Order: sequence, then structure tokens, then C-alpha cells
Amino acid sequence: MGKQIGGGILIGKEKISQIEELAGFARVKILEMTSIAGAAHVGSSLSVVDIVSSLYSVIPFDEVAGPQGLKPNHLIFSKGHAAAALYAVLGLKGFFPGEWLNRYCADGSELGGHVTHGVPGVELSTGSLGHGLPFGVGVALSKQRSGIEGKTVVIVSDGELDEGSTWEALMVAAHHQLSNLQVFVDRNRLQSFTDTENTVALEPLGAKFRAFGWEVSEIDGHCCLEISEFATTDENIGKPRAAICSTVKGKGVSFMEDQVMWHYRPPQPAELALALQELSER
Repeated sequence: MGKQIGGGILIGKEKISQIEELAGFARVKILEMTSIAGAAHVGSSLSVVDIVSSLYSVIPFDEVAGPQGLKPNHLIFSKGHAAAALYAVLGLKGFFPGEWLNRYCADGSELGGHVTHGVPGVELSTGSLGHGLPFGVGVALSKQRSGIEGKTVVIVSDGELDEGSTWEALMVAAHHQLSNLQVFVDRNRLQSFTDTENTVALEPLGAKFRAFGWEVSEIDGHCCLEISEFATTDENIGKPRAAICSTVKGKGVSFMEDQVMWHYRPPQPAELALALQELSER
């Protein structure tokens, strides 16, 4: 049995199993990519990969642009430092040759350590936090005024909610009633060196979004069904919509989960082997 959602999309158990399988393969790739490259942000990538896998599985972001130069659907990955997650999913979904993943962060590689425009499937170079949502608001507003049907989806980290540009964009989106705009917040509660609440307290986060004029749902950021249901629901409510996704940094690897050290530290060969063994036994 599947569940019917607004917009007429039926999400069944088989589809969710496919998304979970994609996320599982992507986790393996993330671990291998960051370990081989000696690259940072493995924990951040593991926390967001279920969101990315779900979105690319239920919304067609690969459609071509129409006569006005805009595609129906856009995904802006504002959490650009978690590039390994986005690239793993894009590679597995066939946006570019899979062997590119093996050269992640190497000299001359097609794939750098932060998300970069020019890579197939990437809409905007990101990583300087707080830039993705303002850009997404502009895209959504342009499509609204041009009468183009479709979604503009922005994935943000909770840490970048410290940036004033994010809150300015939230106000502008609500002012223009951008019901074609969705934001997914990867709420893993860790940033750089400590807990988000010890850096700049964000709670009550849902109430703040609502006060800025947004429709808000608080969901499990590792439940592919909840993510997919939110993403594919079409509600012309005259408001932009936000999903605050409760996630775990380092999700899937026991010794990485909720450990801030994995924000920067890459897995060493022995740790990689242990992590891959854990994933194989799930």
C-alpha cells in the first residue's frame, strides 16, 4: 500500500525502499570519498544524505529549461560544505560519471570540497553559509511571476541560520507569498566546534519560522517517507513551507554519531573499514 499525497503522487513501500537503498549506497560513497581524499565534513554529509536521497528520488530536478530559461524544479544545496553527500547522490543517480566520485578533492578533480556550479545537477556554488536561501527566493519569485509551475527547494544547515542573510530571505519569501518555495533544515544541532545552542541559540526554531510567516512542519530527517511526503505535497496556502528535519550528525556510524569531531576529521583507513562493516550489517 502507498500513501496518496497532494499533487497526485503515490509513494509506496517499494519507492521508499529504493530511496533507502540509494541513501545506503551514498553513505558508503561518502565514507570512501572523505577517507581517500582526507577531506572534512563526513559527519555533516551523513546527517543530510537521507534528505538529499529522498528529494532527488521524488522530484524531477533534471528537467530542461523552458522558453523563459527556467526549469520547473530547482534544488539549491546551501549546506555546501557537505558536498560529499550531494555528489554521492548525483553520481549514483547518473548526473555525471560515477568514477568522478573516486577523484573527489584530488588535484584537478571535477569535484571539489564545496559544492560548485558547473558540476551537472548543481545550481549554485555554495559553502559560504547563508547564500543559498536568498538565491532560492529569487528563483522562486521569478518562477511565480513568470507563471512557471514547479518547486524551488533549498537545503540549509542549522548552523547557517546564524546568518542574517537567511532571516532576511525568510521575510522576503513570506512577503511575496512564495508557496512554490520549500526549505529543509538539517537540524543536527552541532556546528564546527560545539552544539548550536551554545553558539547562537536557535530554539524555539519552529516558532521563529512561523513568526516570519512560514508554514512549518517538524519531521524526522532520516525517515525517507516523511521527507518525501513533505516534498511532494502541493499546498497553495500563500506561504512558503519549511521542514525542520531532526537529524543526527554522523548518522549510520555509531562512533561518529553526535560527535562534533567528525565535522572536520576524515576517517582514517581503519576507521573507514570499521564504518563500512557497520553499514554492511544494518
